[in-house]
Amino acid sequence: MSISGYGRAATWPRLSTRSWFTATLATTALLLAISAVAGTWALSRSTFTFDQMTQRVSPGLLSAERLRGALLDQETGVHGYIVSGQQDFVTGYEEGLAAERAAVRALRHSLAGGPLLADLDVVEQRAEAWRTAYAQPIMAAVRAQGPGTASPEQVTGGKALFDRIKTAMDEQVTSLTREQARAAADITQARFWRNTVLTVILVMFAVTLLTVALLLRYAVLGPLDRLGAASRRVANGDFGHAIDIRGPSDLTMLGADVDAMRRRISAELTVSQDAQRRLQEQADLLREQADELRRSNSELEQFAYVASHDLQEPVRKVTAFCQLLQRRYADQLDERANEYIAFAVDGAKRMQALIAELLTFSRVGRQQSQRVPVALAEPLDRALANLETLSEDTGAVVRRPPELPQVVGDPALLTMLWQNLIGNAMKFRSPDLAPEIQISVERDGDMWEVAVADNGIGVEARFADKIFVIFQRLHNRAEYDGTGIGLALCKKIVEYHGGRIRLDTERAEGTRFFFTLPAADTRTTAGATATAGVAAPAASPLPDGPLGAAES
Repeated sequence: MSISGYGRAATWPRLSTRSWFTATLATTALLLAISAVAGTWALSRSTFTFDQMTQRVSPGLLSAERLRGALLDQETGVHGYIVSGQQDFVTGYEEGLAAERAAVRALRHSLAGGPLLADLDVVEQRAEAWRTAYAQPIMAAVRAQGPGTASPEQVTGGKALFDRIKTAMDEQVTSLTREQARAAADITQARFWRNTVLTVILVMFAVTLLTVALLLRYAVLGPLDRLGAASRRVANGDFGHAIDIRGPSDLTMLGADVDAMRRRISAELTVSQDAQRRLQEQADLLREQADELRRSNSELEQFAYVASHDLQEPVRKVTAFCQLLQRRYADQLDERANEYIAFAVDGAKRMQALIAELLTFSRVGRQQSQRVPVALAEPLDRALANLETLSEDTGAVVRRPPELPQVVGDPALLTMLWQNLIGNAMKFRSPDLAPEIQISVERDGDMWEVAVADNGIGVEARFADKIFVIFQRLHNRAEYDGTGIGLALCKKIVEYHGGRIRLDTERAEGTRFFFTLPAADTRTTAGATATAGVAAPAASPLPDGPLGAAES
């Protein structure tokens, strides 16, 4: 069987792909090391010669010219003072002297450690000899006797001394110019070697890349292309096509593994198709259930609307007419008829209360509100104000911490939460004890955990979950009135705020509820505010008494 690419070259060693690339990378690493050494040498040589030019020779030439100008300024100042006696020429002389010293310092810094400092020493010696032998004595004579006191012989001698300075400065500039030419030649040579080394490096990289490309093509890419073509053929449905790839040893084993996978896929295809069919049936069922849930939610919303508008009116009408009937015909009816009318009025009132509380329960988490930082003491105060009449009737005592923390929540819903929990504690009291309600709070991570405990009749541990279910009652209506919605409403409010509520099943006497609310110091106000379009409860008005009661 003739195989193109790697398989065709029977004389190639049957090495693995890793072995081929290890050899190639080792060769490449050696070439890179040689290139790095040569490139570093070329760049360092080029940098050294360039630094010689820019940091020594060129600054030295510039400082030498400044030195020449400073000496010429001194000579001009001396000559002008001899002729005119004006103080301005003395100032020019002194400025030239200062400029000379600055230029000498710059030259010594640029030429430090080099042979060119000898020329600078000669210039300094001759300049000092000119100042000592001519400039300073002649200027002192002019200050004492006035201008025009210098003899022609003195002027001629001073000029000869200054010509010696010029000759030394010319020699210095000539030496610096020769050094500049030599540095320029070194720079040209360094550039040549740098360019040559970089060119060789580029050629080596090109050869390396070409070698790697050929290796990839014949040792890796060719066998991989054939393996890919065979795999695509299998993927297109030809599961009977055998995969037989020749090439490096590891690619040959890969081909064998892929062929084994093909055989297993072919064997399990039927099982997979059955599973897919079952999954599709489950997806269709879930879609139907989701549609049914959406329809149910829509019906619940319609029911809430009907409960808030349509059902309230006939119930009010039944109550009103029953009461009217009782007032107008009370003297004409016997005791049993009045009792029946009283039953009807009581039932209508309870129906009206039940509809109102059911509407309140349905609104939690469905309409829009804001969750903002709020001190727990504020909704607690409003709840206690709403329960003032019940508190006076029962003689209840509420003990609370001096300070309550801030939480993130809806103030109206938190008022309803307090009112239901404390109202239950007052209503489900022991017959021989006045209600005593203890409120405590402690930090629990990012939440505040609040405890509301009382000395009432208590709840058995087996009813710990039942009391939070809507309409679930543990006592009949003759013992304790209520609708069985209160604690279900508390649970919905706490969970809407991201917390949880539970009954303390280990408490032996009375009842204690724990609920958690998010702490205000762990959220920003912006993050705590519900954005537009997010479902949240409306701040509905609160009734005077407790909003329902699930027995606790």
